[in-house]
Amino acid sequence: MHPKPEGGGDDDGAAAEVGSPRSGYFRQRSMHAAAAAADPEAARRPFHVENPPCSAGGGLRPSESVTKLESLERAALAPAVVLRTGFYILVWYAFSTCLTLYNKTLLGDKLGKFPAPLLMNTVHFALQAGLSKLIIWFQPKGPEAAVDMGWKDYFMRVVPTALGTALDINLSNASLVFISVTFATMCKSASPIFLLLFAFAFRLENPSIKLLGIIVVISTGVLLTVSKETEFDFWGFIFVTLAAVMSGFRWSMTQILLQKDNYGLKNPITLMSHVTPVMAIATMILSLLLDPWSEFQKNSYFDSPWHVMRSCLLMLIGGSLAFFMVLTEYILISATSAITVTIAGVVKEAVTILV
Repeated sequence: MHPKPEGGGDDDGAAAEVGSPRSGYFRQRSMHAAAAAADPEAARRPFHVENPPCSAGGGLRPSESVTKLESLERAALAPAVVLRTGFYILVWYAFSTCLTLYNKTLLGDKLGKFPAPLLMNTVHFALQAGLSKLIIWFQPKGPEAAVDMGWKDYFMRVVPTALGTALDINLSNASLVFISVTFATMCKSASPIFLLLFAFAFRLENPSIKLLGIIVVISTGVLLTVSKETEFDFWGFIFVTLAAVMSGFRWSMTQILLQKDNYGLKNPITLMSHVTPVMAIATMILSLLLDPWSEFQKNSYFDSPWHVMRSCLLMLIGGSLAFFMVLTEYILISATSAITVTIAGVVKEAVTILV
């Protein structure tokens, strides 16, 4: 023990009063000094300082202040985000409506009757793959552009997304051969039901009374539409219903790919460049198996070199419309969610019916 200095009794007594911060400080120092003398290794151990908890009125913790600052920034940017999202939705509506009317013109019984709808979709997907690869080629390369995905993730994430997208589009186009655009779009508006079910299964959304209410309302509307359809066709209804199921699956998978940092596919163009080649290959196989290739020379779309060139030009126009429509869809999902895009799609279907 250290000898007590003479003449310091009053000062020490004052410093050792209850509640004096200074007395606690000197006691801590003396205790650590004594421990260091008894154990030389203690002097080299890290000294941990524990911050006292903040009181209710003692200010914000650093994490709370950062959270508050981020919330203020989001509030300031909210109008700009809403306007940008609204602009993308309008662009999406425009391209989607044009593509729907384009498909009906070429695939409908009374208007065009294009003989090879799967071949047409193959050209569309191949054009999307080529354009997306070309854009990525000219984009500046950076660390954020690197794609870190193994073959297992590719076959477990990208390939199912591509196959679901290809089935969605091909089944939708096939249904237009049997049923009207109005009936097809109303049945396809059931997509949010399947999207919510897949979102629950993939844990993208938590089940709630509000979301279940949305499912009930949409289901009721679809049932009323089907019951009032005078020209009901069984196969057309089956095709468009399966397309709605595939739509819910592929948008849930697309949201996972766009919003997961560890896949490196947050850029919509990058995602398109990975998904569309698989879509083109799968649809080409279906085209070779199902399209009536033996009847091409008898059809007005392929009975002369000029008609072949015209048909190729028509397919390229449709592919360009599909490219910009899918790009805006991916941008919307990246900025919002698949459910937001699908709910907005219900409004789009109503616009399509009015057109």
